[in-house]
Amino acid sequence: MANEEKIPPAGESVTEVTFIKWARQDGEAVKEGDPIAEVETDKANADLYASTSGVLKYAAGIGAGKVLKIGAVFATIDPSAKPTASAKPAEAPKPAGAAAPVAAPNHAASPSATKNAQLDDLSPATRRAAAEGNVDVSKIAGTGPHGRITKEDVEKTGNGAAPASTPSTTAAVATPAGSAPSVATPVSKPAAPPTANPGGVRRVPMSKIRKKIAENLVRAKNTTAMLTTFNEVDMSAIMKLRAQYKEPFEKKHGIGLGFMGFFVKACSIGLKEFERVNGQVDGDDVLLFDNVHMGVAVSTERGLTVPVLKYADQMSFAKIENEIKRVAIAARDGKLGIDEMSGGTFTITNGGIFGSLLSTPILNPPQSAILGMHAIKDRPVAIDGKVEIRPMMNLALSYDHRIIDGKESVSFLVRVKQLLEDPTRLLLDV
Repeated sequence: MANEEKIPPAGESVTEVTFIKWARQDGEAVKEGDPIAEVETDKANADLYASTSGVLKYAAGIGAGKVLKIGAVFATIDPSAKPTASAKPAEAPKPAGAAAPVAAPNHAASPSATKNAQLDDLSPATRRAAAEGNVDVSKIAGTGPHGRITKEDVEKTGNGAAPASTPSTTAAVATPAGSAPSVATPVSKPAAPPTANPGGVRRVPMSKIRKKIAENLVRAKNTTAMLTTFNEVDMSAIMKLRAQYKEPFEKKHGIGLGFMGFFVKACSIGLKEFERVNGQVDGDDVLLFDNVHMGVAVSTERGLTVPVLKYADQMSFAKIENEIKRVAIAARDGKLGIDEMSGGTFTITNGGIFGSLLSTPILNPPQSAILGMHAIKDRPVAIDGKVEIRPMMNLALSYDHRIIDGKESVSFLVRVKQLLEDPTRLLLDV
């Protein structure tokens, strides 16, 4: 009996995905765990894997650009069937109404191999934007990872902004035998009329992920009793520890010793002691989790993405640093797995990398608390009755007052401060 392959849950706020491409042919034999398709969510691109071994059969009408609800059947795998196709990935026919790819002009003998590779890598959303705006994507220098052309690049060009790269075209003039060669004459296009822009106002469509971010932020503000408590932490001890052990740590574990690992470790300890900060409201009940699944906010070209480090409370420093690096790269390349973006119980966001000194982070539903890190700045502080200059960071904890009391939130943040200012406590768990 054939097994139905369904679109899996893709995070608490994701209700649908856009199909990008097939990774295996219709009628091909696949093994359990093989990637069989790729989809695009509001947060990132994700591969879909075979749940069993057998012969893959496409569901009718599934192809690039198709929007599918979570739980929708996109294929079947029959363990008893015989394969009818060889192991060569192929794209299924596109459903009616799907946007066609925008083809790049064929410039013979032109140095365009790199650009053509970029054009083949356009996402469905980028292709649709190019088709709707009649934009020649071959003249755009992509700003995405590895030079990939993004939807925003297309929209900027379509709204009248000058393309980042506009190659000129020259026409070769025939030269009779024996005569002096003539100079190629540039063929210039007539200047385009200026785009109508009354009052200096431009209307730019909101991207899909920006719409979803907006919905989540409004929902968090309207459905939670959100408050924020603040504190500051002296980063001297951590900076001294990093300076002393950064090289041997990297030599042994193959990964740098960053600041985020200390915060993940400190928060994991604090959350085990103040379990409601790690909890969630579920109707008239409160969900309390035995483990910490730490969300770490990552800024990407598509917007803010929050990959989740599952069981962060059980990870070593080296494991935490490796996982942070791995999910950050996957998020920026749009290659996070669907399960890597769901199930978080607490989130850390670092506005300090952009220079923020103090901010009020908004909750990441259905979580009940989020910690905001900020820029480290040298400031005068009183130490044992004397004024000293110390590297200080402001911390902000936003929390849902429906299940977390002020005393509990403040105590949690004080505990995190205590652990960070004496990082040996992180190793000894005291």
